[in-house]
Order: sequence, then C-alpha cells, then structure tokens
Amino acid sequence: MKQFKEVFEQYDWETVVQEIYAKTQADVQLALQKEHRSLDDFMALISPAAKPFLNQMANASHALTKKRFGNTIQMYAPLYLSNECQNICTYCGFSMTNKIPRKTLTDEEILKEASYLKTKGFDHVLLVTGEANRTVGVDYLNNAIQLLRTHFANIAIEVQPLDTEEYKRLINSGLYAVLVYQETYHQAEYKKHHPKGRKSNFDYRLETPDRLGKAGIHKIGLGALLGLEDWRADSFFNALHFKYLQRTYWQTKYSISFPRLRPHSGGLEPKVVMTDADLVQLICAYRLLDEDVELSISTRESIPFRQNIVNLGINSISAESKTNPGGYVVEPESLEQFEISDERPTEEVVAMLEAQGLDVVWKDWEHFSAI
Repeated sequence: MKQFKEVFEQYDWETVVQEIYAKTQADVQLALQKEHRSLDDFMALISPAAKPFLNQMANASHALTKKRFGNTIQMYAPLYLSNECQNICTYCGFSMTNKIPRKTLTDEEILKEASYLKTKGFDHVLLVTGEANRTVGVDYLNNAIQLLRTHFANIAIEVQPLDTEEYKRLINSGLYAVLVYQETYHQAEYKKHHPKGRKSNFDYRLETPDRLGKAGIHKIGLGALLGLEDWRADSFFNALHFKYLQRTYWQTKYSISFPRLRPHSGGLEPKVVMTDADLVQLICAYRLLDEDVELSISTRESIPFRQNIVNLGINSISAESKTNPGGYVVEPESLEQFEISDERPTEEVVAMLEAQGLDVVWKDWEHFSAI
C-alpha cells in the first residue's frame, strides 16, 4: 500500500510557496463559487490574495458548519500524565535540556485528576505525555487507558509515535483517537528544531498516521505548529496529508488543530508570526475544503479570539486546560509545557458558548451532528 511519504516526495516546499503566493483574487473568487473544493482551491483560500474576501469566507464557513453540525460544539480537556522526555525540541517546555522537576502520575494520581475533570462535566479526555519510552511507554499508556475507560466516553492520546501493533493494543484497551502533529513539513527546519531523540526522525513521524490508519483507529488528529515555518506552506502540506488519509483510510474520522507557537520555559520566538486574522482565514479555508472534518481550538488562544471563532468553523473546544502533570489537583504549581491564554473555569466557557446559541456536548460530536 502507498504511504503518504510517496505523495509528500512529489512536492517541493519552495515550489508550493511560490504557487500559494502567486494565487490571484480571481482564483479566490473561483474557489468561493464552488460547492466542492480541491487542494488547489485551498491553496487560493490561504493565500494573501484571499485577505479581501475574509468576511465572505467567514460567512460561508459559518453556514457550512451550521449545516453539518447544527448548533453543537464538543468539549474536551487534556490530562497531562508525564513531563518526562528524551527529546530535544526547541519550542517545548518539556525538552530534555530544560532543567525542570520531572513528574509522572501514579494510578492514584491519574484517578484524582480524572475525578476533577468528571466533576466539571468532561466525558472526552486527551491524555498527554512527553516522549519517554522507558517511563511512559506502551505499558504505561495501556494501563492509563484501562484505568480511565469506564470514566470517559472518549479517550484520546497525544504521545510519542508508536508502531502499528502497539496502536492496535491500545485500541483494544479502549483508545478512541490519536493526535500526532508533524510540527513542520519543512524537513530542514524540522531537523533544526528536533536535533536529538526519536522525534528527530522526520520520516517515522510523517508515517505515523499511516500506521494509525492500518491499526483501525477511530479518529486521527493532525496539525502543524504554526510559527515554526511559513504557516501557509505548512498548512497546505497538512491539508495534503489529511486528504490523502481520508481517501486511504476512509472509515477513519479526522480532526485538525491549530496550535500557534506559545511562550514556554527556555522560549523560542516564532520564525513567522501568524496574526489572528491569518488564523481565522486558515480555519475558514479548512471548513470550506471539508465540511465534515472536526476543527478544534485550544486554550492557547485568547478569550476574545475563542469567543469570535466558535461560530465561524470551530466545532471542538477545550476549557480550563492544565499543561503540566497533576495540574488540576495533584501538583498544580509544576511547570507547564506552554503558557495558556484562556484560563477561565469550565463553567464560564460553557456559559459563553451557550450565550452564543451553541449546545455544548460532552461526547464525540458525530453522535450529535445535524445529519
């Protein structure tokens, strides 16, 4: 079976950049007129030429989101299990070179954190760790999923890439979804930001969603870390990846996230600054590319931005996130992976969503879709 790597190698980064920036307003207008849009149309919609059409894109994105998902929006929360990591990543507070206290939750501590999230109403939890195979390898993850599967309807993970058989084992224990971000599709830039550790293997990470598809995972989450490279080019390659997976593993559901580079311990300044207007443009472009894909926004973003974007294409949102192991109850003062921006309690976020006419759901959105 063909792998995404074969598709990826047919494209040249600089050529893609040139094609995006060569798009004209006529290309954007043509894309907006279509009912079904191609990757070439997506390229036009994320180009600088689309800026004058942002209101039109936002209106179309809003309409498609309402058509597909009605007034529902899904809530989820991350549960950080460990900040131990064997990688060096220039943008992450958990990087091996950062001299921070390391913490991995015990079974009792995992359940304490889970209990807190349940009192807030969450039924969809994202388990997050650093990449440390010896400490938080497959056995640890499998145990955590088995501990939590009777407490949550949906369990997702964002951890180190695994092999197909390892994913199958976790799926059999109750794993529902896996988030795996390529960070950047620019190979030289990727190497610069991942100089040491298993994560330095660009191809192994690139092929992770293929292994997930073969393992039969219910949902795959994709994304690029916006700010490491030209966000337009990275987003095109992410969309290319998504569409390849959708064709190849058609029974799997997909989500796209939009993490912008945030401050952290030992901080890295973004190479490319992505404005709020840029991010709105990108979110709307994804919705116009595919009306079924889940689009998710995290607490990395500011309160005003999150309040405005939820009606323009987003259908999954986190609240009250803590990005440190034990951050809810066990050890709330430990170092976070990155700084969050929207620190409101869950109840306030829910009230904000309901004030905008949205119905908050706590399980997977597909069970509550408008179809």
